[in-house]
Amino acid sequence: MLVLDKKSGDIQHKKFKEIINLLDKKDCLVINDTKVIPARLLGRREDTGGKIEFVLLQELDKDTWEVLVKPGKRAKVGTCFVFGKRSELRANVLSTAPGATRIVKFYYDGVFNEILNKVGKMPLPPYIKKQLKDKTRYQTVYAKKERSAAAPTAGLHFTKELLKKISKKGVKILNITLHVGLGTFRPVKVNDITQHKMHLEYYHVDGETAQKINETRENGGMIWAVGTTTVRTLETIVSEDGRVKPGSGWTDIFIYPGFEFKAVDAMITNFHLPESTLLMLVCAFAGKDLIFRAYREAIQRKYRFFSFGDAMAII
Repeated sequence: MLVLDKKSGDIQHKKFKEIINLLDKKDCLVINDTKVIPARLLGRREDTGGKIEFVLLQELDKDTWEVLVKPGKRAKVGTCFVFGKRSELRANVLSTAPGATRIVKFYYDGVFNEILNKVGKMPLPPYIKKQLKDKTRYQTVYAKKERSAAAPTAGLHFTKELLKKISKKGVKILNITLHVGLGTFRPVKVNDITQHKMHLEYYHVDGETAQKINETRENGGMIWAVGTTTVRTLETIVSEDGRVKPGSGWTDIFIYPGFEFKAVDAMITNFHLPESTLLMLVCAFAGKDLIFRAYREAIQRKYRFFSFGDAMAII
């Protein structure tokens, strides 16, 4: 784990389990308890047998989803597709959406999540070429609420044992939910970054969590966010005076240099892809020059990057 002090510019190198030494008992550690569903569906057109790939993006209504389709030309309105060896899952294209996305209605017998677990695959980032034999490798140990198309990968570093030690120290471990969409992997391709559009993602923060976060701030503790998804959620619900408010809804907040952080004091993250909104977020948090210096040092020391890579703590 690379530890970056954004005020002094100091860089240290530690084992991730030493994160407990950076946390004070007055602090709170905010984690995203979303759970990845096997949202990648490989199927075929019901009439011609032509191959199709769906990636579930978000549920709009019961059994009605926005999906990413490949190849899109096969998914015209009214077309039906089937998934699974016995066609356990059927889908009808209701309408088109921007890009290669479609609105589809699913039909099945039984429980949707059970069928999805049977016929679906984990929607891994594009730079991971092999499917995981063990699906839990792409889940945090505290994943609970199913609906994400991608994992909040900064949380993959935590074990149940480490979280118990952190809690025993007195640090409050608080859950929020942000269901991660594939916009996480979408690079910024516009010259004017203010024109980049983030994909809407659903969040939920309950009243007890918001209260404990605010109490931490009032008592002089630091708000630690585990992952960029947690950062984005907290910065969505914070008011001008720095207090977070409970609630649920959709966020498309895009954090890039110049952003004024009001909710988060420190964050744990991974090392991100060039041209990604994630890299822009950490540059906004610690400054571009400092982040790039830290990245150069991480490369020299052969840190692993991206989803299954090493961690960075920015304090």
